[in-house]
Amino acid sequence: MKFTARANGKVNLHLGVGEVRADGYHDLATVFMAVDRPETVTLTTVPNGERHPDASPLSFITETSTTYHVQEPDEDLDTPKNLAWKAVDSICTGYRGMISHEPKLPMMRLEIEKTVPVAGGMAGGSADAAAAVEAIGAVIAYVDKPLPDELLRYLVPALGADVPFAQMGGIALGTGRGDSLVPMMGRGKYWFAFLNPKVGLSTKAVFEKLDDLRFNYASMVPHLDTTTLSRALLSGDPQLVGAAMHNDLEAAALALRPSLQQLIHDAEDAGAIRAMVSGSGPTVAALCADEETARGVVDKLTTRGDIEGFAAYGPVGGVRLLEP
Repeated sequence: MKFTARANGKVNLHLGVGEVRADGYHDLATVFMAVDRPETVTLTTVPNGERHPDASPLSFITETSTTYHVQEPDEDLDTPKNLAWKAVDSICTGYRGMISHEPKLPMMRLEIEKTVPVAGGMAGGSADAAAAVEAIGAVIAYVDKPLPDELLRYLVPALGADVPFAQMGGIALGTGRGDSLVPMMGRGKYWFAFLNPKVGLSTKAVFEKLDDLRFNYASMVPHLDTTTLSRALLSGDPQLVGAAMHNDLEAAALALRPSLQQLIHDAEDAGAIRAMVSGSGPTVAALCADEETARGVVDKLTTRGDIEGFAAYGPVGGVRLLEP
């Protein structure tokens, strides 16, 4: 049996970053929008299958493989560190621990199809995890009974702060670590040119750089008010939304990778309303007036070969199980 689920990448239209907390995290005020770059996860049951040699003794994964429709990373992602693999293991372990009987869970092959750049600031890994949770939930419901909601509420945020939004989709305000979500109203469809300059940029390093910059420059204060953006989204006007977009992490990302500043300028010169670093980067999200403009920006800036780009629109929905 095959069980396939799909979740989408995201763009942060606003990312306000508070001061670092005692637990090492930062309080966030962020506005997510899901965009139509799907990540697809398939779990195939393997009768009499043997556990993957690198898997934990409690895992049900026999093998895993990833198909890339974007640039393949240098790092091998088909390991137990993969967030989709972790999601399957976490749900299986949690489910077995909270029920009174021993479920007869099958061994499974894990397959992932990626259309979101790896480590690009668009939550592709989180979308993989959300899709994996949906797929393993379907497996467990088929062989035993549906997953309890309380299990998902406990385990899903632990997989990563962006995973709950990958489940939800649409537009949402995220607070806390970004995983306390409130749906937001919005009108219209918004087209983006996403431009990945193929340079490494660690999320941890970007947050640390922001802390350093704030220590040295008192004027760099958190931007946690999303009121202007909220009103712009209700208007359905891309010009107003572009004017309201903001990312506190952008200054830190630009300090670590100054070449991103030129990419932002080039995107706006090519016709984008507003271009900025997506999340912690390095992908640049360029909001455009329409699909034609977005595709034109991508075509113009990817001709040299050092930029990977694609056009995508939002908002789109959250995770969903596909028909067998």
